[in-house]
Amino acid sequence: MSNVTSNVSDLDIGSASRGVWLVKVPKYMANRWETAPAMSELGRLKISKGAGGKPEILFDLSNDVLDRAKQRRDPNEPHIPKEHCFVISDISHQHLGVFSYPKDDKSANKLVLEGNVVQKGECRPIGDSNYMKLKAKQMKEARKPQRVIQKLDVTPIAFKPKSNHKTEMENEAKKKAEGKKSREDKEKVMDMLFQAFEKHQYYCSKDLERITKQPSTYLKEILREVCVYNTKNPHKNMWELKPEFRHYEGEKTKTSE
Repeated sequence: MSNVTSNVSDLDIGSASRGVWLVKVPKYMANRWETAPAMSELGRLKISKGAGGKPEILFDLSNDVLDRAKQRRDPNEPHIPKEHCFVISDISHQHLGVFSYPKDDKSANKLVLEGNVVQKGECRPIGDSNYMKLKAKQMKEARKPQRVIQKLDVTPIAFKPKSNHKTEMENEAKKKAEGKKSREDKEKVMDMLFQAFEKHQYYCSKDLERITKQPSTYLKEILREVCVYNTKNPHKNMWELKPEFRHYEGEKTKTSE
């Protein structure tokens, strides 16, 4: 309880003597209860003596909850179970309590002890054909992949060359004024590369450094994204655009034909 009340200065223990049940319910039941109108009947609990004198606890969802579920349910979706049983757990080695914030005071430094847990259990549906259909649907939904492969008719181009509004003379003057190579914006460097590859298909690293005026390490990072480095003849040690970025005039003519 020290973790719960670490930031609490006022604790109301007026209901400390009240016993409460802590019950785990199925998700579909919790969802119906959250949307149920205030003061509506959620279900009925039946406690009787079972075999060997042990208590047998049954819980039936109310017809109101079931009717609302039918109204919102897809015609192909199975019915939610009506009958449930309680499986009781031993809590003799545990001391559990239920806490809440008072309705008239939402401040984080005040807490109310609603009661001590005297019974802990799990509400389980009584298996029938409808419940098995519901579980099968849930398992099918859980197995659906989060990512789906989609077939594309046209290869998307992630980066398209843009027209450079600055002339080469202006770029040269800027670089000379700076006195050393400085990193340009990545998009601007890509623009220069695409313009260069529109003139020639293959370039060596030194020529691209001369054209872009960029540091070698920085330029190679960008080249690896949009280009292929040839390691075999006849264009060994030369860069060329990856197939998805090529749009040469010759290829356009063939396509139009």
